[in-house]
Amino acid sequence: MWTQIINNKNFPLSLARDPRPIVRRLQWVLPVIVFLTVVSYELWEHAERGRPPSLAGSGEVLFFGVVGALMNFGAWRYIYFLLNVQCAARKELETLNHELELRVAERTVTLEQRNQELVRAYADLQQLDQMKSDFVALVSHELRAPLTVFNGGLELAMQSASTLPPAIRRKLEVMSRESERLTRFVQTILDLSRLEAGKLSVTLGPVAVLPLLQRAVGAVLPNGERILLWDVPHDLPPLWGDEVCIEEIIRNFARNADKYSPSDRPIRLSAKVVEDRIHLSVTDEGPGISPEMQERIFERFYRGAASEAADAGWGLGLYFARKLAEAQGGQVIVQSPVQPRGYGSQFTLSLPVADGPDEYDDDWDSTD
Repeated sequence: MWTQIINNKNFPLSLARDPRPIVRRLQWVLPVIVFLTVVSYELWEHAERGRPPSLAGSGEVLFFGVVGALMNFGAWRYIYFLLNVQCAARKELETLNHELELRVAERTVTLEQRNQELVRAYADLQQLDQMKSDFVALVSHELRAPLTVFNGGLELAMQSASTLPPAIRRKLEVMSRESERLTRFVQTILDLSRLEAGKLSVTLGPVAVLPLLQRAVGAVLPNGERILLWDVPHDLPPLWGDEVCIEEIIRNFARNADKYSPSDRPIRLSAKVVEDRIHLSVTDEGPGISPEMQERIFERFYRGAASEAADAGWGLGLYFARKLAEAQGGQVIVQSPVQPRGYGSQFTLSLPVADGPDEYDDDWDSTD
């Protein structure tokens, strides 16, 4: 009933939100109505029968009129108390909702501002990164021409090095080695810039494994400088990849093996088929790589601790190797220590097997 009254369209909105005023009136009015009704009924009953008021009639008035009115009053008083509690809770809830809306609005404005700042910062970073890449590519490209001339002059001088004094000959040899390192560094920077810009062309095709390994290792570790242990089956199928990029990756592995392992210890070169992929591995017997460093060594410009006799590096070889592998759909895997010896490191290049003529007929030219 009370709900119907409140839901009535003609019911005042203020009373619908806070019915306490009408309940407070009913708290006093209804007990009085009950009392007057009982007294009137008793008086009418006695007048109808022609009898004067009696003690029994007074008891009925006392019980129904007074006690009933007090009980009615108490019931409405309790309802009023419950409404007070409900209104207080609703008011508190409205306050909390209002505060929450204000906080949400403030946070929304703050987040929008932060998002705009992040968008601007990201655009600035993209522009700076592009400027950096353009600058590095320009400088590296401009260095290639004088380095080519310098290397040519050194090569001519080394042809007649036997007629020169020993001190000058040693200096020429040092200059030649350093010039080769600088040329290799400039070429690596150029390739990295093209790779990160998506402009490095990767030409995929079937590649014979053993000749590739022999060329790559022979360029880094000439015969007699290292003990090389070969574990490459002669019936190994060709792999699917870019021959130039794969050779560069193996060269990086071989340089690291030569740099980080004792000169009197062998380097193992192996290849095997694992499911539908070929794993090319270079294993050394150096001190190994700690687990926390095994991911960091693939970061740009991160360098591990080389031996005192090893040439200083730039921390780009393994980063470049992983990027080249990923550009061909390959993967670089590092394992250290190499069991069961408990030391040493193994770097593995994983590439798919060249399955058959159907794959060879595909477009081999792919750009990362």
